[in-house]
Amino acid sequence: MLGDITLGQFFPGNSVVHRVDPRVKLLLTLCYIVAIFLIQGFAGYAVLLAFLALCTLLSGLKASFLLKSVKPILFIVVFTFVLNLFFVRGDTYLFSWWIFRLTLESLMYAVFMSLRLVFLILGTSLLTLTTSPIALTDALERVLKPLKAVRFPVHEMSMMMTIALRFIPTLLEETDKIMKAQSARGADFDTGNLLQRAKSMVPLLVPLFISAFRRADELAVAMESRCYHGGAGRTRMKILKMGRIDVYAILLMALVLGLVIAERFL
Repeated sequence: MLGDITLGQFFPGNSVVHRVDPRVKLLLTLCYIVAIFLIQGFAGYAVLLAFLALCTLLSGLKASFLLKSVKPILFIVVFTFVLNLFFVRGDTYLFSWWIFRLTLESLMYAVFMSLRLVFLILGTSLLTLTTSPIALTDALERVLKPLKAVRFPVHEMSMMMTIALRFIPTLLEETDKIMKAQSARGADFDTGNLLQRAKSMVPLLVPLFISAFRRADELAVAMESRCYHGGAGRTRMKILKMGRIDVYAILLMALVLGLVIAERFL
């Protein structure tokens, strides 16, 4: 399960998606999220599926690897589906038993909510897999730069978010090592009821938190020893510049967003 979490991982490459300006990718991801919540029918999801398939093909990533990012949240997707299936009201009854009533409207709503979660995870995973943490930091800082006028700590916020994403794979690797070490000493994480499994996680969580705090302290000391003082006077080795690929990416996203809006209102 831990190996299936792809959020925060970055795979270097020289594909078309890798070469898109990170600022453009951030804005396109935001438009993609807006499009997800605008969809009201299967035609809109077909458009987004085609867009995701094209981006995956151009990125050089395997579709099976991208789909692995959905596996860790599969329980949440199923729970969301069941919750909306029986607790959303409708007029066209399909099934009724005791207090449970299944309607066509609730079934469609449950399917759409589940698809939203799946598409949301796939899109954000594609962003982190094709964008390095440094480029993501620079993009976040550039996009949020207007907020400096109201004294918002743009650079610090961007750095915190990027460090959090960067350390997800590291903490997952550390968790896997601790689980193997505890299992070798007789710990059991897979059997028992829910309460017993929760108790068995205590020997895992304690060393994991200690390791996380130790890594955070080491990172702080390393940044201070390199005279890091925030974004004031900071220079960049690579200057972000938009090119022809970015224009094509914006036009493609505009086409997708236009089709989704047309599907919703027409």
